[in-house]
Amino acid sequence: MQLDATDMKILHFLQSEGRISNQDLADRVFLSPSSCLRRVRMLEEAGIISRYSAVLDATALGLEVDAFVQVTMRRDVEQWHENFSAALQSWPEVVGSYIITGDANYLLRVKARNLKHYSSFVLERLYKTTGVLDIRSNIVLQTLKDTNEIATGLLQSEK
Repeated sequence: MQLDATDMKILHFLQSEGRISNQDLADRVFLSPSSCLRRVRMLEEAGIISRYSAVLDATALGLEVDAFVQVTMRRDVEQWHENFSAALQSWPEVVGSYIITGDANYLLRVKARNLKHYSSFVLERLYKTTGVLDIRSNIVLQTLKDTNEIATGLLQSEK
């Protein structure tokens, strides 16, 4: 799907104000409400808008520890990737998981109530997972920027 400037504006407003009404969105992008709704539905059908959600404040919910954890696996263990991938699906502390380049195999983003909870997660679950060789934790001291938004300016073609 080829996106134009109006589509980009729609995406920008929906990312920053997910509960905006169709009328307000249409006003901001200078379309009629029916044209705006038609474009939003096309963006959804094309998979560009994959879902809508609420962004929760972890600290307000009592989750004080935010950590990035590099996990290195033993390659001599059969199905190490499949086993680890299946195990992490049941860990609510893991809010993001990525296969990465470099020395480690995975990067996890972990949220925990406190340091005791985080320590318990690492020692009782993560280290006990078959095939785990090494774990390196980085505790977040302060967040400078944290967004799931995609800067629509990145999508403009170079001219």
